[in-house]
Amino acid sequence: MVRNARRFHGWIAGVGTSSGTRIVLGHWPRSPFGPFGDVMLERADGQRLLLAPSRRVADFVAAVYRFDRVLVVPVAVEAAGRHWHVAAGPLRMRFTTGRRGALGLLLRCVPAPLAARPAWVALTDVPARLMPGVRTRGSAGGGYREWYGVRDLRGITTVEASWEGRDLGPLAPVDPPVRFGFGSAPRTPALVRVVTTVAGPPGSPVPASEPASGRGDL
Repeated sequence: MVRNARRFHGWIAGVGTSSGTRIVLGHWPRSPFGPFGDVMLERADGQRLLLAPSRRVADFVAAVYRFDRVLVVPVAVEAAGRHWHVAAGPLRMRFTTGRRGALGLLLRCVPAPLAARPAWVALTDVPARLMPGVRTRGSAGGGYREWYGVRDLRGITTVEASWEGRDLGPLAPVDPPVRFGFGSAPRTPALVRVVTTVAGPPGSPVPASEPASGRGDL
């Protein structure tokens, strides 16, 4: 059992754009902070930004990952089948997922309790490393450790994104890899369902659990 751990149930979407901006969306219907969404964005010039919905969430995420700038802004995420809509301060994004492939079908067979176990995540880290930059476990910033238990995967087929009203261009690979933590999103744009476990260093506070939103099975 991992001590001093927080567990987040939700989805992570990683996309690139032709402008060079790469975007990683986190949608967390169940978390120690209650339901929330956040966005990690890296510009073509390498600047890394966090868009978080509250100071409490921003402080936690910024302690685990590395950013050059943190913005506390409203973050709204809506999913209707294959179509996702995101509004996060100066960012607007819409994307569409494709059909679930063989890997996605296989991952859906993994029970949630098993997917969340660090020993299982350690096992899946071996094939995950065949994808450049991808890791399912590792050491994050500030002495934190993380385990990503993946439960589903769909490719992303289209994206429309703008920053402060300026179009970021069509869908592109997540290349170069993003540099927020120990690993990157897959190079091929994708939406993954995950159970993420974050263990803090000794003495770090563990947020009290808050109610789930009931939207965990989107």
